[in-house]
This record gives sequence, structure tokens and C-alpha cells, in this order.
Amino acid sequence: MNERPDQDVMTNPRADRVRKVARLAGRSSRSRDGLFLAEGPQSSREALRAHLGMLSPRPDPDADPAQAADRRSPRPQGYTQWIPGRVVESVYLATGVADRDPELADLVRRAADRGVPVRWVTDEVLDAMADAVTGQGIIAVCRLPDTGAAPVLAALQEPRLAAVLCRVQDPGNAGTILRAADASGAGVVVLTAGSVDVFNPKVVRSTAGSLFHLPVVTGVEAAVAVGSLRDHGLAVLAADGYGSVVLDRPPSGLLAGPAAWLFGNEAQGLSVKELALADARVAVPLYGRAESLNVATAATVCLYASAMAQHAPDHTTAGGDLV
Repeated sequence: MNERPDQDVMTNPRADRVRKVARLAGRSSRSRDGLFLAEGPQSSREALRAHLGMLSPRPDPDADPAQAADRRSPRPQGYTQWIPGRVVESVYLATGVADRDPELADLVRRAADRGVPVRWVTDEVLDAMADAVTGQGIIAVCRLPDTGAAPVLAALQEPRLAAVLCRVQDPGNAGTILRAADASGAGVVVLTAGSVDVFNPKVVRSTAGSLFHLPVVTGVEAAVAVGSLRDHGLAVLAADGYGSVVLDRPPSGLLAGPAAWLFGNEAQGLSVKELALADARVAVPLYGRAESLNVATAATVCLYASAMAQHAPDHTTAGGDLV
């Protein structure tokens, strides 16, 4: 994509279009317009790949057969919220990005060929659009997917791992947990009522593109989410610093089986009602002098403990499945 689209470069950081994009940093504008921001190369790249059908198990009749089956697609579970051709609404690209990132430029070109409006902008304009302190060369304006509990949870196909964020409110924590869930092979992430908006620009940036890799449910009560996940055959484990089960000495089979992990609010942890939903309360051992772990760190440890046990050649390893 060495050539520019047949239009002038946007240079006015106070233009109405720039202000409209910038307003998507606010939740009310996102809800009203049905759009959100994917800022920077990694988030924009995965948004474009989802738009082009490169991450989706759903067939896209317009996709290039040689490119549609992506070996990096994290899980062939038959459901995605990201419908090919309906993910990216528009793209804003700083001059010079095409030379620095040819792969990203090719994805932008292909999206443009499929009808996605692409505008070249100056760095000053991109900075005015972006929520980040400094623009990162590209912004993809994306359409909000359906994150309701009923359609997402009903469509899951035999998930073996899930993360349930109970009133987690810090954008960086939520994004990091979603990224860890993606990396560990989770089939779904749930953010209960009272949690941060997963389409907050800070959350989206923290996921580093993982937002587009797995189904996400928002705004559901913890009991409803747990009930649905139990119906899918998952045991429910609560990450609790005072838990009677210690992660490095779990009962046999606890980690190797399908599991939904509950992670609590940063300041308050899991409530009494949330803890009561769990089949087991599991503590991450602290070997040093730290009083506790950040919820995102604890979540990463717990999700990977389950993932490694589930992927171990022999689930009856010593130490109760933790390898």
C-alpha cells in the first residue's frame, strides 16, 4: 500500500470528523454510535484480520480461500461475535505507517478494497483522535458486537476454560486478564455487572488484540454466568487469597478438568455471594514478602495453572495436576 487513497490528507485536528472519533473514548458516545476505538498497530491489525475473516470460523464468501484459514486462530469453537465484513467501520492512518509496517498496510489495503473507508491523517490529527497520550500511527473505528449473555453463552461449544471478572473496574487489569485468557486458550471471558466497559480504549489497548480472538460477555450477574457455565460442564473455581485449596497443591483432577475461574474486585475481592457460587476456593501461594497479588497477575497464574494441567500429556501428574 505505497499509494495513498484518492483524497487529501486530513490536517485539521479540530475538524468535526476528528472530534466525532475522539468522542468514542466516552462510554455514552460508544453506546449512542455503536462504535469503539481500536488504537495502535496490534489492536488495529487484529480488528482488520477479524473484518477480513482471517480469525473467524464463520465462512465468508468474499474471503480469499488461501488466507481465510489462519493458523494463529486461537480456538475453533464455532462461534464468534466478530462477523466478517462487519467489524471495522473506518480506518485512520498516519503518513509513513505503510513504510514501517508493510503487513499492516496490506491489511488496510485489503479492507479498503472491501469498502472500508480509509483516510490518511497527520500525526497531529491522529493524536487528537486517540485516547492514548500519543497516537500510535493507526486507529480502526470498530462496530460494537453483541455481548449479551444469552446468545454468547448458548453458542459456546464445549469450552474447557473461562474467566469471569466480578466487578473488576481497572481498565488495565481487565484488558490484561482478557489477554491472559486468550493466551491460555479460554473459550469465553465474562465481565459481570459493575465491571469496567470492555470497549473502553484503555481496556482495548491492554488486550493487545485479544479482544477480537474470543467471545466476551458483559453486564451479566455472576450467578447467571456461573449457572450457564455449569450447564456447559465447567467446575467453578474462585481465586481467593484465603482459600482452603492452595494452587500448588490442588486435589487430584481439580485443574485438569473444565473450569471457570472467578476473579474479584481490586479493592474488595469476591463478595460472600460470589464466593458461595464456587465449587472450590483456591489461593495462589506467596513465597516472598508481598502481601498479595494484583488481580491481573493472580488471574494469569490461575488460568495458566488450569491450561497447563489440561494440556499435560498425563493428567495424573504428581502434585494434583499442576505441572
